[in-house]
Amino acid sequence: MARQKKSRPRDPSIVRLSDVAKRAGCSAATVSRVLNKPDRVNPVVRKRVDIAIEELGYLRNGAARALRSRRTRTIGAIIPTLDHAIYAHLLSALQACTSEHGYSLLVTTSGFQIEQELRQARLLVERGAEGIVLVGHTHSEALYAALETNGIPFVNTYTYKPESPHASVGFDNRAAARQIVDYLIDLGHRDFAIMVGFQKDNDRVKDRVAGALDAIAARRIATAAPIVVEEPYSIEGGREGLRRILGSGPGPTAIVCGSDVLAFGAIIECDSMGVAVPQQVSIVGFDDLEFAAHLRPPLTTVRVPAAEMGRRAGELLIAHIGGQPHAAHYPLETNLILRRSTAPPRAPEI
Repeated sequence: MARQKKSRPRDPSIVRLSDVAKRAGCSAATVSRVLNKPDRVNPVVRKRVDIAIEELGYLRNGAARALRSRRTRTIGAIIPTLDHAIYAHLLSALQACTSEHGYSLLVTTSGFQIEQELRQARLLVERGAEGIVLVGHTHSEALYAALETNGIPFVNTYTYKPESPHASVGFDNRAAARQIVDYLIDLGHRDFAIMVGFQKDNDRVKDRVAGALDAIAARRIATAAPIVVEEPYSIEGGREGLRRILGSGPGPTAIVCGSDVLAFGAIIECDSMGVAVPQQVSIVGFDDLEFAAHLRPPLTTVRVPAAEMGRRAGELLIAHIGGQPHAAHYPLETNLILRRSTAPPRAPEI
């Protein structure tokens, strides 16, 4: 008599194709067609399936489609952009870590758009990513739900949120910005401007702005509220931001930039306008990219441990995937690097 195979018990936390079909009121074959050949499905039915996928957090899992005895040994990373060297440092260290442990790394970009980030996450999981590295803490609820529902471990980088249920490897952006302003206040500055990227859906930018404002409020310095300008993360963005700041009224004596790239643009525009740095205005960046030490003048900035962040994030994910003990949160330190783009403010002419 043939021995029957014992079926493995279903994990109730995993959303399957049949669950989507039941929710959408159609067959599993129809759901499959929507996923693979959507143009062949009636638009009304396709919409029902899309809604069911969104509500249930269903992801096609490439690893699950592989033989049960095999794994993809692939980790995905979604970063905002490939245009900035700071992310290259993180990815280089992350790739070295994953390679050492026999994993491959797949990299996609979100363009700082949380909707695009969700699409890229689905794509990575469909290709078998066993874990995902994200940047920042602010992501769509649909992304968090989809990863957790499908049992895909993930870690947020560039942020440290020990109170969060989501794993993080990074630093306190708010505290780093406070440190910058405290230093400038100690130099004697009282009039500030803050130049950052767009705050929408970007917790790192929001925290840096909040930290700068915290320091100004805590020190109770007699100054007007600092102007805050938002610009794209580019040299031209920094130049335009500088023009906006100096064109808005009495100029500040210090400008806090949310990235070295913005600070670079601001210094270039100061040179173009005949504004001396730091004699007339001090400028501080954030990241400590390689070029920061070679600007004229060399840039005071916050050094971000991007490489260590990438390595620690990789180790955390690999430990999680392998069922090994690991910390849920890993704090990293930033350092304020003092160079010649900052100085005490010039005494007012009598």
